[in-house]
Amino acid sequence: MATSLVTQGVRISVQTTFVPEQSSHRTSTYVFAYNITIANESDQTIKLLTRHWRIVDANMDIRFVNGEGVCGLQPVLAPGEEHVYTSGCMFRTPIGKMEGHYGMIRVSSGEHFEVAIPPFVLATPDQLN
Repeated sequence: MATSLVTQGVRISVQTTFVPEQSSHRTSTYVFAYNITIANESDQTIKLLTRHWRIVDANMDIRFVNGEGVCGLQPVLAPGEEHVYTSGCMFRTPIGKMEGHYGMIRVSSGEHFEVAIPPFVLATPDQLN
């Protein structure tokens, strides 16, 4: 499943994958990977400072994750550049949802802004039918 959204000249694209070899219906453990592409379609150099996630499973259990950068990095992207990373999430249900935003800064002006991460569903193949 793939989704994409542009906010203030920054495109966030998400591709999700179920990881069956790390999951178990018996123990209610469902592991998912997601690939995110951050593409700078603006005319200014930007830097990713922070990430803010809202994660909800099918039981409506909500988790928030906030922190610096992504996967230990705070990438700087000139116009036309992109940063791709892979991360993961575990649920106790076979379906869940993630959404959030990145805190960014325009390098030349020092202006802080937020870039929306489009809501995306993480689901086992049988949940998609």
